[in-house]
Amino acid sequence: MSCWPFSSMAFQVSPTLRVAIEPSDPSDMAALMKGLRLLNRADPFVEVTVSSRGEHVLAAAGEVHLDRCIKDLRERFARINLEVSPPLVSYKETIEGDQSNPLEYLKYFMDKNADFVEKTTPNGRCVVRVQVLKLPAALTKVLDDNADLLGDVIGGKQIVQRQTSGSLEEENPIEALRKQITAAVESDIDSVFENDKDRADKCKSKWAKLLKNIWSLGPRQIGPNILFTPDIKKRECDVGVLVRGVPYVSTRIGLMDNSSNGAASDTASEEVDRELHLEAQSLESSVISGFQLATSAGPLCEEPMWGLALVIEAFVSRDESDTNQAVEQHGNFTGQVMATVKEACRTAVLRSKPRLVEAMYFCELNTPTEYLGAMYAVLARRRARVLKEEMQEGSALFTVNAYLPVAESIGFADELRRWTSGAASALLVLSHWEALLEDPFFVPRTEEEIEEFGDGSSVPQNTARKLIDAVRRRKGLPVEEKVVRHATKQRTLARKV
Repeated sequence: MSCWPFSSMAFQVSPTLRVAIEPSDPSDMAALMKGLRLLNRADPFVEVTVSSRGEHVLAAAGEVHLDRCIKDLRERFARINLEVSPPLVSYKETIEGDQSNPLEYLKYFMDKNADFVEKTTPNGRCVVRVQVLKLPAALTKVLDDNADLLGDVIGGKQIVQRQTSGSLEEENPIEALRKQITAAVESDIDSVFENDKDRADKCKSKWAKLLKNIWSLGPRQIGPNILFTPDIKKRECDVGVLVRGVPYVSTRIGLMDNSSNGAASDTASEEVDRELHLEAQSLESSVISGFQLATSAGPLCEEPMWGLALVIEAFVSRDESDTNQAVEQHGNFTGQVMATVKEACRTAVLRSKPRLVEAMYFCELNTPTEYLGAMYAVLARRRARVLKEEMQEGSALFTVNAYLPVAESIGFADELRRWTSGAASALLVLSHWEALLEDPFFVPRTEEEIEEFGDGSSVPQNTARKLIDAVRRRKGLPVEEKVVRHATKQRTLARKV
């Protein structure tokens, strides 16, 4: 029974390691469906889903578990020939952000003259402006870890109070979540401004103001990305009425006082057309839907966004054209707003130094002294980052702790055993998500970079771009690549007689 806690922990890896399976003979689809149901009943750690392209995706607790599930499905449950894809590894997308000076970064984001991305709907009636900000890492983790609770709170479900460990008093989960969110932001700020309390307090004050205006979370209404309501006083626009939104999530969590909500939302209704004002209110759901679509499929390789905050300002103007002709030419107006918001969000991320985020395993390895070099060689080839190394007392074994990307864990155990003659062992547990520091669109620009890399042809292989292109190929998305990188004139080595 001692293996169950580890198994449940390993099951958290399921979204990061999957395979697509289809029957070799299309007529065996019914047998596959039946086999997947029996497999799921026999092993509750198996997760079976259907992708947007109609593929059956099988997720398991790890590489060994995945291989065993495929074997059982092929030989016991479905008893058919299967076409199995290479392992599918999940990624996320974020931006670089400026974490070295969060106060200035936040001031610029909240300034009325800050940069934004602007898009217009095809019929010209709605102008969409988007800004993007990177969330503190601790806040992103809190939102990610409490996704289920957030779903219940935002969905309006009844929340049952729970008893805290070591205390007989019951704790309100919503209040505990609110404290976690506040503490996460403050801890990140304190870690940067350790010796500057004044700047830390100013940064905390600005974040407290922002957290009162959470309109939605994404993707799927519970993800680690935040949509803030636009600041009415921040930027003026003469093109129409602003789709204001409401701080629904902040109100549900208790980050905002209900008595102060909506006091200023009706002040402009006296100055604008009542019908246009009502239309702007009706488009709030379209703005949220566009935000959800954008955060579920980012611009790099259509993987979910991670740890981002967005402000979306949508200005609606009067319809001066023939309504029926406009619908026939451009489509439904709500659909146009949704698509434009999605495109503006993706463009804003692309312009803010996008980065790929990959899942990381915590890896604990044990090996004899004579195989320590071989083990380090395997770790280096797999892009692992060694944390510490210590020798076990009373033995000749070394224990090494490292972080290993999930994408590099495929075949890791076999390679480790091969290079250490079976003397080394490894334990992998899903640890966290980590952004790759490499710029996937790196091009030499500065004098130093041009001097080192020239025109870019000698730039070493970019791991981030390599991973992005691999995911794009798998999804059938276009990939920019040179067929011939270093072309030279062909010459014949053989001498003519």
